[in-house]
Amino acid sequence: MSPKKILFVLAVLVLVALGARYAWHRPAASAPAKGAPAPVPVQTAVAQQGALDLSLQLVGRGEAWSTVSLRAQVSGQLESLAFAPGSRVKKGQLLAQLDTRLLRAQLDQTRGTVARDLAQLKKAQADRQRYADMLAKGYVSKADFDTYQANLAVAEAALQSDRAAQELAQTNLRYTRIVAPFDGIAGAPLVWPGAQVSAQSTDIVVLNQVQPIRVAFNLPEASLAAIREALARGPVTVRATVPGARGASMAGTLEFVDNAVDNTTGTILLKARFDNPDLRLTPGQFVQVSLPTTRIADAVTVPVVALQSSSRGSFVFVVGADDKVEQRYVTPGPVAGGRQVIAKGLAAGERVVTEGQMLLVDGTKIRAAG
Repeated sequence: MSPKKILFVLAVLVLVALGARYAWHRPAASAPAKGAPAPVPVQTAVAQQGALDLSLQLVGRGEAWSTVSLRAQVSGQLESLAFAPGSRVKKGQLLAQLDTRLLRAQLDQTRGTVARDLAQLKKAQADRQRYADMLAKGYVSKADFDTYQANLAVAEAALQSDRAAQELAQTNLRYTRIVAPFDGIAGAPLVWPGAQVSAQSTDIVVLNQVQPIRVAFNLPEASLAAIREALARGPVTVRATVPGARGASMAGTLEFVDNAVDNTTGTILLKARFDNPDLRLTPGQFVQVSLPTTRIADAVTVPVVALQSSSRGSFVFVVGADDKVEQRYVTPGPVAGGRQVIAKGLAAGERVVTEGQMLLVDGTKIRAAG
């Protein structure tokens, strides 16, 4: 290699070394400055104090307020059905009609018999009056007069009997109209027009009254004493929720506590009354029941999501006046209605973090979001 090339290579190496040294020893002012950490966005809630009702979550089943299998009170052929299966019906609404021709003929026959009895009664009354006058003048004997007196009594008895038969025929004719005894929902027809219906034995349709409706559920016997205490304070409100249905839970009133505990299950049967205005509850339907059992006075509560757990126990992040959090260990109590009772370690009015705890440690600066 020629001396000129050697000098050129050495010059390039010197320039590269100077550039590397300058890059390594840049002034510290050119480095980005580190600032204070930004506040952590969290959501908070205020600890509340007041009476809290503890509740049991149970499974119940809807029951019709009353169920009736409609049957005809007279025998005959079913002429027509006047309801749609599964439809709502009103009290007194016609549901089924039987053939009336035979019963109308029987009614006409009894009316004729009554008319005949009236004519015979008038004749018997006239005969008795005529013989009474003749007896007074001595034209007839007392025995003859007694005969006509008896004939009058027989005519009166016959008229009374046949009038009863006429009333029975009229009643049987009215029984051919089968009407709803209350507001309710009709089931599927059990017989169809043209079928022969027997009195008091053939079911025509089942009618359920669902406004109001009952919900039956079984309570563990260990909670029976608490329910007795709640009933002593006044009416007990029971809430029912239909699984998978939209809308708020429905409020009812506990109205029945059975008089014995089931030995096989260790539970006792209870029933609650619901007005059911929107027909959300149906007989036989499973529902979730919330039953209050015990009332805690002056309980300090926070949302359930505020409580956190660690190896040392349960704690909450309490927000101070300077918007810095304190990790405070507390003694939790029972849970009811989405609220966690704090038995010890927290005062009413203190603010706790309910969302964003994963980014917090003791002393972290926070910013309330939302």
